[in-house]
Amino acid sequence: MKIIDQIKSPVSNELEKFDSYFRSVLKTNVGLLNTVIRYLFLRKGKRIRPLLIFLSAGLVGEINERTYVGATMVELLHTATLVHDDVVDEAKERRGLLSINAKWNNKIAVLLGDFLLAKGLLIAVDNKEFEFLQILSEAVRLMSEGELLQIQTSRENDATEERYFEIIHSKTASLISACCEIGCFSATDNFVARGKLREFGKLLGLAFQIRDDIFDYIGKSSIIGKPVGNDIRERKITLPLIYALRNVSEKDAKNIVSLVKTNKKKKDIKEIINFVIQNNGIISAQTRAKELVDKAKAILLDFPDNPYRQSLFKLADYIVEREK
Repeated sequence: MKIIDQIKSPVSNELEKFDSYFRSVLKTNVGLLNTVIRYLFLRKGKRIRPLLIFLSAGLVGEINERTYVGATMVELLHTATLVHDDVVDEAKERRGLLSINAKWNNKIAVLLGDFLLAKGLLIAVDNKEFEFLQILSEAVRLMSEGELLQIQTSRENDATEERYFEIIHSKTASLISACCEIGCFSATDNFVARGKLREFGKLLGLAFQIRDDIFDYIGKSSIIGKPVGNDIRERKITLPLIYALRNVSEKDAKNIVSLVKTNKKKKDIKEIINFVIQNNGIISAQTRAKELVDKAKAILLDFPDNPYRQSLFKLADYIVEREK
């Protein structure tokens, strides 16, 4: 059994039910929209975010109808952001298939994203889950700010470790943190537990993004679903590069940063990747991700030992050790 299947085991039935529920929510009377949505389901991911919601709920209480509502809201929001991101990034592929914007066009992709966001809002309102909506709205605000801050940082060449963590907290960790909080809140009113799981999700999200950024240097395009060196092409200075720059002279660091700002050729990308590997950028970033995961796992020790906690432990390790 794959490790991800072991992690899902305590909530496998709930995740199956969730998939059916999620599909039913997206049925419409518009033929074109139904066609695009069916295509969207062909590239089903690992469902990490719904998984976190169900495991967090099971950790503190009983999984219930509110848990399904929360998981659906989050997955609609997450899917919408992926569709919109592909338009912004002019991406041609997503998880080995043509992106929505590549298969149809930008207009259809943007409208699909808008539809998914609207469905998420409506589910919250219809079920009177206004606090879920508040938690998610805050996450969306942070995600947007994080993406814009990353663009600003790339333009200003102001990539410090502190700025990097500010960016990834906003654009990635905020939603994963929201998943854990919503899952907890769907099963208990315990504010202390909510706070702990919110922090657990934040730490997990930071580690998740660091691992993603490592893939830009050592991954395989066919596995991770995007070209290796893509972040470099977009002039993003992420943690592996930040750490590598610390291990060389000021002159060498300036030369590499200048190359990142102006790179246009494959040999430039390769030179930057080799620089990061040779100067321990990958090892240092992976060590930092592991430290964050260890802190996250320590939070789980405050909760009773049960199959949900065991799966969250495994999920934390999986996030920092995964190959895609």
